[in-house]
Amino acid sequence: MKALYTVLFCVLLLACGDKKAEDKTIYLPASNGNLNTISIVADNIVWEGEVGEQIRSIFAAPLNGLPTEEPMFNMRQIPTQVFDGFAARSRIVLKIEKGNLEATTKIVHEAFAKPQTVAVVGGKSDKEIIAQLEENKAKIIDAFTKEEVKEKQRRINLSLLNDTAMENKLGITINMPSAYRISKADDNFFWIRKNLSNTKTMELMFYEVPFETISIGDSTIVDIVKMRDEITKSKIPGEDGIYMAVEDAYAPSMFKTIIDNKPAYEVRGMWVMKGFTMAGPFITYAIEDKINNRYLIADGYVYAPSLEKRDYIFELESIIKSITIN
Repeated sequence: MKALYTVLFCVLLLACGDKKAEDKTIYLPASNGNLNTISIVADNIVWEGEVGEQIRSIFAAPLNGLPTEEPMFNMRQIPTQVFDGFAARSRIVLKIEKGNLEATTKIVHEAFAKPQTVAVVGGKSDKEIIAQLEENKAKIIDAFTKEEVKEKQRRINLSLLNDTAMENKLGITINMPSAYRISKADDNFFWIRKNLSNTKTMELMFYEVPFETISIGDSTIVDIVKMRDEITKSKIPGEDGIYMAVEDAYAPSMFKTIIDNKPAYEVRGMWVMKGFTMAGPFITYAIEDKINNRYLIADGYVYAPSLEKRDYIFELESIIKSITIN
């Protein structure tokens, strides 16, 4: 009986300890906001002056690889004195602090809501704040983009396409929305489509190429464009010799990035249909897979004349960035 009392006493202590730990937990409200929209927290005089101009030039700059100018992010300004409650729950926030403080830039996660990324930029003067924005713009954009991709992937995961056959063939896992359909499965090439209307579409291509297909150096982007042109011409040709190719008149941009903890090349540009009046933006990723001696290629493109295309390309980017190589 004494042993039983001892056990019960220990259980009560543990239960109390658990409750004490729970009492210290901070529960944050869910974040809100449209995708790719930054809440800019700044006093009106700061927003309307040189600092505001610098913010707009950085975060509302035209996104690479689109046929018409569309901003990298939409923005809404919130005066500092009303940044509270619901206003403080925005998913991505740029907070400008001007006063008697050292020039600094900090990236903070889950400060007022969850999930959330807040970039805090401060200084004594407009000049110091502008210098901080310029010096740290790449870091802030990267943090905001990662947060928005994560949110988009969360939404995608609510309803997924059954693409097991493709995953097994290419040795990957990927989260694909159920609104897409596999239109072509040819050896190691997969063509996946989503209709926006009777004529407008979003499309993806997945395939693999040997390492030697893409050289490292000045000719990397040339090799990727050549590879893409060969694939689109042979795998998804149109009637009467019509085929897709990278637009010569619009020089594509290339960046280095990381997908599934592996080095990758990201290429953004414009495609055209040779022999027909169709065109649109594309985004291609060549993901290094040393274990399998290959590059895994993931390519997304949009045909949506008269519509803004930033958010469509962003959706394709988010899908591709969910890839893990088995």
